[in-house]
Amino acid sequence: MVVILKNNPDKGQLNNLVTWLSGKGIDVHTTVGASQTILGLVGDTTHLDIDLISALDIVEAVRRVQEPYKNANRKFHPQDTVVKVGDTLIGGGNLTLIAGPCSVESEEQICEIAQKVKASGANLLRGGAFKPRTSPYSFQGMRQEGLRLLSLAKKLTGLPIVTEIMDISQLPLFDDVDVIQVGARNMQNFELLKALGAQRKPVLLKRGLSSTYEELLMSAEYIMAGGNDQVILCERGIRTFESYTRNTLDISAIPVLKQLSHLPVIIDPSHSAGKSELVDALSCASVAAGADGLIIEVHNDPPHALCDGPQSIRPEAFDKLAKKLKKVSEITKL
Repeated sequence: MVVILKNNPDKGQLNNLVTWLSGKGIDVHTTVGASQTILGLVGDTTHLDIDLISALDIVEAVRRVQEPYKNANRKFHPQDTVVKVGDTLIGGGNLTLIAGPCSVESEEQICEIAQKVKASGANLLRGGAFKPRTSPYSFQGMRQEGLRLLSLAKKLTGLPIVTEIMDISQLPLFDDVDVIQVGARNMQNFELLKALGAQRKPVLLKRGLSSTYEELLMSAEYIMAGGNDQVILCERGIRTFESYTRNTLDISAIPVLKQLSHLPVIIDPSHSAGKSELVDALSCASVAAGADGLIIEVHNDPPHALCDGPQSIRPEAFDKLAKKLKKVSEITKL
């Protein structure tokens, strides 16, 4: 249920309303906008008298929300959420570029790539330390050593780190990580999502391979229900009957998720395509459709990459793409 208040509501009446609702076991989430204050009521609201609440002097309107996700719902939070990571603002009309290798392979590799993508305008550095692989015989990442090398690259360049967590047990190792990524395979690892909700670090949540929009938003709800509202949604392509590309990029996810939710939406063109030659076009299309950012795999030697070399672009290609994306972003704001 959503309670929309009149402009400049009386503080005493507002406090009384919140106290009364809390006494009935309802959690009240307050959103203060430029012209409106909205109370999002989470809990069993079936027994609340809408007419009684509507009759209050400070109340303009009361509406029931049918969607099962409450905190992630734009009806609860009409204004876009902007996630702050260091000096970077993700969402709210800003274009954020996250770039780096699929996996950390050595100190020389991650530091070289970090310096180059920063020079090209990247805002955050991505790099996998723990790698979920389909085959148990594939490279699984450098694990804790990979996190240490990411921290070295962060100190060298000042770029905040984005890297994937695989299990709750790894959470203590992520102290120096700025944005914790939840991969597609873990999107419905609900115990992990609960644990991430209990901490206050931004979470980049990737859509599952065959997940619906509602399922993605319900996973975001798990994190937000724990008190962590710093969630970034990521469309990374879904599984369809098409086999030419690794996955199928669902461009419609951008306007749909922005309509349903207030959370930032970024796109992963690298995993969507699985082919480096498609990253440029998919990135431009994503920005034109309103994406808040992109997470792009960049490698200094793709043919010899230990993971996902075919979908990684070289630093010089990223430099050209970053310049193009800024122009596309400016055009879409006209």
